Amino acid sequence: QVQLVESGGGLVQAGGSLTLSCAASGRTFSTYDMGWFRQSPAKEREFLASINWSGGATYGVDSVKARFTISRDNDKNTVYLQMRDLKPEDTALYICAAEEAGAYHYWGKGTLVTVSS
Repeated sequence: QVQLVESGGGLVQAGGSLTLSCAASGRTFSTYDMGWFRQSPAKEREFLASINWSGGATYGVDSVKARFTISRDNDKNTVYLQMRDLKPEDTALYICAAEEAGAYHYWGKGTLVTVSS
């Protein structure tokens, strides 16, 4: 089992950048593939990006992959989401999750990102 805590959200102007962090507890963090999602009131939870256990493979959805980059540091038990050229429509609660047996079973509570125009 793993516990996840996101940080790094905040208020940013359109065109700005933020880097979100997701710190994991437990010694088995390096065995999990990880993902970032976001949730806004107007939309269902949206998958953004994933990274495999070693960091050697990443995937991002077309809508954000040119602007968002996922990475991880297994020595620090942390996964990151670098976001640039932020837009007001990126405003959401950003949530990280750990995958096990083909599904995301462990979720953080999220960090709020607000992008002003």
